[in-house]
Amino acid sequence: MDGIRRIQSEIPLPGEAAGAADRPGSANFADELGKAIGSIEDAQLDADREAGKVALGGGNLHEAAIALQKADISMRLAMKVRNKVVDAYQEVMRMSV
Repeated sequence: MDGIRRIQSEIPLPGEAAGAADRPGSANFADELGKAIGSIEDAQLDADREAGKVALGGGNLHEAAIALQKADISMRLAMKVRNKVVDAYQEVMRMSV
């Protein structure tokens, strides 16, 4: 019985859940989304930089190809995540109350 009380005390109440993101050390969705978009942008800029080096006759073709593939994969993943979020939003909007 003691284990059940301990588990119940760890479950936040509806009013407490909203304040969970305000605690230090906890990440909220907007911050994580911003970091993910920033990493996609970094991959795109890195690929552009490597392609520019190769176009000017310097750089390494192999590293440029890898950077371009990383940027492509990160962009495809972002598009898939976006599509899933839009689908989920549309599904919620179709629900009747």
